[in-house]
Amino acid sequence: MNEVNDISFMRRALQLAALGGVDVAPNPMVGAVIVQNGHVIGEGYHHKYGEAHAEVHAIDSVSDKSVLSQSTIYVTLEPCAHFGKTPPCADLLIHHQFKRVVIACVDIFSEVAGRGIERLKNSGVEVVVGVLEEEARTLNKRFFCFHEKKRPFIILKWAQTLDGFFDRLPQDRNTGVNWITKPETKLLTHQWRSEEQAILVGWKTIENDNSSLTVREVDGKSPHRYVLDPNCSSNPKSKVYTDGNPTTVFVRKNSFIGLSAHVEVIALDAELNSSSVLKEIQSKNHISIFVEGGKYTLQQLIDENLWDEARMYVGEVMFERGIDAPRLTNEPFLQKTIGKDQLFIYSNS
Repeated sequence: MNEVNDISFMRRALQLAALGGVDVAPNPMVGAVIVQNGHVIGEGYHHKYGEAHAEVHAIDSVSDKSVLSQSTIYVTLEPCAHFGKTPPCADLLIHHQFKRVVIACVDIFSEVAGRGIERLKNSGVEVVVGVLEEEARTLNKRFFCFHEKKRPFIILKWAQTLDGFFDRLPQDRNTGVNWITKPETKLLTHQWRSEEQAILVGWKTIENDNSSLTVREVDGKSPHRYVLDPNCSSNPKSKVYTDGNPTTVFVRKNSFIGLSAHVEVIALDAELNSSSVLKEIQSKNHISIFVEGGKYTLQQLIDENLWDEARMYVGEVMFERGIDAPRLTNEPFLQKTIGKDQLFIYSNS
């Protein structure tokens, strides 16, 4: 098999992997393609956390298993070599006597971390590693961040006016236009929420907007909601506390009374800070978090360099005075127009 074909088949495997989306988290997205004599004879991807891996689905899609011993399998991530929710995929490939395994990148999860590759090689399988490695790492940037940086992948999002304001001053909110962006941007925001495991806001966002922080505008699962509320200042009758969807509130000392059973309160006392909050979120195996504000929460994460991607809307309205928007020193890597709004996307890598 030549290098051009390896790249082509691995690209298809990456396309399949992306279909898993957030449903596979905290596992990585993985795709697999089985090729015999230059033709694809089987495909699969990891559909959902706890269920069969990509290699299993790909092998199951091949009716005549006897041809697998003359086939190459392309996998976007190193086959696992440990018993987790499912048996080791490396052993499955050895059992079916694949003659060649092409892998995009090594799995850095401590239970794998090269062991799958070693097991395959020790069994006489030809192994190629590094085909479209950068693309594979980008696809699973949340997974790699979680294991390498020991925290969730953090995406910041906010909207600001043409003159650089995040919100009106409290005394101005009953006059003029308060919305910064047009309604069509809400659909994209809800799509973004559906792509992450968790969402984080400060208590003032709950107090000012009473948002449910769900994905009601699109199909998909709503992210787990986290609220930063050091002094239990938010209204216990807010939607996030009463609508039945899971919510976790970080406080210093819990003084909430009568919150619903779906609301978890974590008291961190004097240790309530960005690092301790992220550690708690990590402990719940949430590998990505979408941060929607408010201004203090966003700027604190920026100042502490605890972010990976930022998505900033700029609307066509002007407030003339108000609360300044968060400030980034990075240059955007992408700019696009959405209706009458502008979207800027930044990377912190």
